[in-house]
Amino acid sequence: MDLIDNHSRERLLRVLAAATFIIFFQGYMVAPIIPALSAVFGTSVQTVGLIVPAYLVPYGIATLVYGVLADRFGIQRIVFMSLSAFVVLTMLTATSRSIEQLTAWRIVTGLCASGVVPMALALVGRLYPYEERGRALGWLFGAMAGGMAFGSPLGAVVVQYAGWQLLFVLVGGAGAVVHLCLLPYRAILKSTELRVSGTLRDVIQGYAQLLASARGKRTYGYVLVNSMFHSGVFTWLGVYLERRYGLGPVGIGLALLGYGVPGFLFGPLIGRLADRWGRAKLIPVGLSISAGAGLILIFEFPLALAPAVAMTLSLGYDMTQPLFGGIVTSLAGKRAGQAMGLNVFTLFVGFGLGSLIFGLLINCGFAAAFAVFTFVELVAAMTAFALFKSEMPLVPDGSKVEIPEHLHMDPTRYR
Repeated sequence: MDLIDNHSRERLLRVLAAATFIIFFQGYMVAPIIPALSAVFGTSVQTVGLIVPAYLVPYGIATLVYGVLADRFGIQRIVFMSLSAFVVLTMLTATSRSIEQLTAWRIVTGLCASGVVPMALALVGRLYPYEERGRALGWLFGAMAGGMAFGSPLGAVVVQYAGWQLLFVLVGGAGAVVHLCLLPYRAILKSTELRVSGTLRDVIQGYAQLLASARGKRTYGYVLVNSMFHSGVFTWLGVYLERRYGLGPVGIGLALLGYGVPGFLFGPLIGRLADRWGRAKLIPVGLSISAGAGLILIFEFPLALAPAVAMTLSLGYDMTQPLFGGIVTSLAGKRAGQAMGLNVFTLFVGFGLGSLIFGLLINCGFAAAFAVFTFVELVAAMTAFALFKSEMPLVPDGSKVEIPEHLHMDPTRYR
């Protein structure tokens, strides 16, 4: 680890952020074009909406496997294999001739391409000490937010003028470029490996240990609830805007333009604030902001304010999930891949379940669906003040305590 100079480490971080951006761009470009795909394939928006959990749920499940494989065989192999699969399968999705084929490609893509983001997050845990990790994680979560921000409007624009098939081809090509940019960093990726062997029983015990502590339970629990809220609300915003305001694909994309902007611009800054002030102060605020955005959506508001509402919703996400990720990096010791795999599993299963449950609730009306999700998020915000009060730096005056490199993920660094 000492042989990695800071400049190389920072350049690698940027490339990993680019890979994260492309993957989240692909994941979020679909939601705003649900109405357009419904017209193309001649089926209901509820049926087309299933392509969102069809991608997200398998993605989350597969991360459990990739985390274990990375701990055993090395992060480098998993990252390159998964990124290659993302490129090929995203392009092949353009060959779909029915909604069933499109759904099948989304399932396979979710299963095969889900090793990049969790391994990138785990790499941050290997490359950066805990007291500097918030900024680095901010870059990755900012890239996630940027993918969300640009995936929605640009996806809608491309579909409007060039068709949905070209959209998938272009994103697959962008992934291929990132793959080439990552090749020079194979040696650094390999140098971070701390391989862990063991039986299936050891793996199961590893997951059990991650969830055994109160800190692990509350962190993963909040990742699930928060991801369900954000995915449920965001996935169906396009349909909501179409039905309430009569917007087309481009109008929907422009209305959602604000989503992801706060994280894209301020992700590293939010991470620095978490490192300096502690996550206890920021997490409840982020949850409250999310609940406030949901409350606004219950009532009719001027269409011109839609980007601001989307930006508020995004800010709530950017002030919570990256901070939960920072806590997760300190839970696992040498099993960084397994801990982050469980985190991304929880995150993406939450994404999938949230979009599915919200889709069912809109049968009772959008106002009812927003009200249910907002109430749950508000309860989470109120309880977070007590549950995360211990997530404060142990050294209040800001001085640093040097930690041996192999103990950077020691959970005793933070209470």
